[in-house]
Amino acid sequence: MYTYFLHAINKTPFETLPMAQNLPILIAGGGIGGLAAAYVLASDGHPVTVLEQSGAFGEIGAGIQLGPNIFRMFDYLGLTDAIRHVAYFPPGMVMHDVRTGEQVVRVPLGDAARAAYGYPYGVIYRADLHQVFLAACKVLPNVTLRTDARVESFDPSADHVRVHLADGEALEGIALIGADGLWSHVREAVVGDGKPRVSGHIAYRAVLRRGDVPARLWSDDVRLWGGEKTHLVTYPLRRGELFNLVAVFHSNKYDEGWNAFGDIAELNQRFADACPQVKELLGKIETWKMWVLCDREPVKNWSAGRVTLLGDAAHPMLQYLAQGAGQAIEDAVVLREALRFTEGDVAQAFQKYQQARYLRTGRVQLTARFYGDIYHAAGVQRELRNQMFQNGTESAGFAGLKWMYDGIDPKNLFR
Repeated sequence: MYTYFLHAINKTPFETLPMAQNLPILIAGGGIGGLAAAYVLASDGHPVTVLEQSGAFGEIGAGIQLGPNIFRMFDYLGLTDAIRHVAYFPPGMVMHDVRTGEQVVRVPLGDAARAAYGYPYGVIYRADLHQVFLAACKVLPNVTLRTDARVESFDPSADHVRVHLADGEALEGIALIGADGLWSHVREAVVGDGKPRVSGHIAYRAVLRRGDVPARLWSDDVRLWGGEKTHLVTYPLRRGELFNLVAVFHSNKYDEGWNAFGDIAELNQRFADACPQVKELLGKIETWKMWVLCDREPVKNWSAGRVTLLGDAAHPMLQYLAQGAGQAIEDAVVLREALRFTEGDVAQAFQKYQQARYLRTGRVQLTARFYGDIYHAAGVQRELRNQMFQNGTESAGFAGLKWMYDGIDPKNLFR
């Protein structure tokens, strides 16, 4: 796989930008957003140090969806071949009523997505996407990857940032990027808005091997069964070798993190009125991992001098538009362009970066909440949703999200 990245780097004329000092850009968090930022900034010649609090670089979770706007970023970064090697490209996206099983709407993907946006719609195992960026970073000699490096605090000054790790070590960098996720320590110091907003829903995730899924339950499409305070999403992963399941339902539970075990009894209770196909799919899983669905109110300012935020640390969003990882990757690209435009003036670049991002990411945050209401409609709302989508009187799928899937044009952001 390394040949993909060597080819991408060699064919792209990256320009090395001057920095005030020969200090690295420090990135708190080695998830998808943190590694994406490390890759794009190091590709421009900046020394970068990624500080991952865990004992190893890895990604927790199952599948995620990749809209055309994200593939536009992969193309810009020269990573399309690496992504295609591990992604899956579903022919369509289908919504069913979770109680009756009836089809509410089907949106063609495949050629339709490419025709509309010039880029495909895909799905990928979260760990595979993370590995693409990790492998890309390992190719670059100016990226330092550190584990067991939890950022506890930082002291900014006019020309550098001193970061203090949990083990007492202190590091100096030209800047600090907080890519440390939903419960970001860096955000608390920069924004100070407390804990995330709990949505009242939790998600259970699991993955099956294709051989464990009966033919009558398999679908090449991304399928969503929506119902009152519940929904189930399924789709293939790894070129069709795996089958991803995510069940979402109302719950008062709150557990920080992404890797707690789910309660099968509660899951079955919440889906007690589901159609037989949904119940059979849920019954195939013996062990579920769960996480609480949270977001935050959009904010306009997430930078302070030489410190800024990226991804979920800046604009955490509910998963209903499948844009969390994608918006983090867009962040990384915009951050690079801002540093190029300001010729390495970090504080100015961070202001340009957030100014270019906050309205778009805020719109995704708020629209994701709205789509959650559509998926979980009950009573008259449910009947109206089904009727409008089925008879075509209401836009569903690409048309209503064109602003999002069109993506951004990195080369014209600061012209």
